Amino acid sequence: MEERGLKTGDRGPKTESPPKVSTVRKVAIGCFTSWLGLVSGAMVAALLSKFTAFITKSRDCDGIPSCNWYIWALYGGVVGAVTLPVLVLWVLGKPAPAEPVSVKDEF
Repeated sequence: MEERGLKTGDRGPKTESPPKVSTVRKVAIGCFTSWLGLVSGAMVAALLSKFTAFITKSRDCDGIPSCNWYIWALYGGVVGAVTLPVLVLWVLGKPAPAEPVSVKDEF
């Protein structure tokens, strides 16, 4: 029998896909960044509650940023705990640039 066309294994240059981050590593990174996002989001939200209390001229509570800081901190913590891991894993999922551009190559 005669061979027709190219063999199935010979279909052009093979390109290797970049190595992917393992699932265990993604879970570990997500867990680590979630509590960081929780704490940082709660602190930013407590600061926003202080600004809101200042702008609205609400009553003062001695020793704390605002009287309802814990509500702001709860919502800010939830937003931070969700968005920080999502953003970090999204950036890690992007492929690395093919070749780093150096300053010497541009001139």
